[in-house]
Amino acid sequence: MSDDRAAGIDPAEVSAEQFDDMVVAELDLLPDDMVDGLDNVVFVTEDRPEDGTLDLLGLYDGVALTERGSYGFGELPDRIVLYREPHLAAVDHVDDLRDEIHVTLVHEIAHFYGIDDDQLHQLGWA
Repeated sequence: MSDDRAAGIDPAEVSAEQFDDMVVAELDLLPDDMVDGLDNVVFVTEDRPEDGTLDLLGLYDGVALTERGSYGFGELPDRIVLYREPHLAAVDHVDDLRDEIHVTLVHEIAHFYGIDDDQLHQLGWA
């Protein structure tokens, strides 16, 4: 298996469990008005995207609030996925990793609220 990481933190230095803990800690630091409106959304972490690349830090998998009606009984939740290895490849220090997780959470939560990448770029979150 080839290692396409150019730099960053060695994945052996931050386990999946440690990454999960960092994601939870950063979620807890987000403003209440950002997270209180999240309805039927789960946060998950995975090592890499399905294509195996290190290019994607996170993914919002669902229907934006601005494009949906109300959920009915038994609807599967939307998902916000954070990818561990791309985050590790993007930074050189654990403190930077926390910052990058924070930015990714804000970015993906914004997609839930219907904010697209162009708007995020204008706001400095892309």
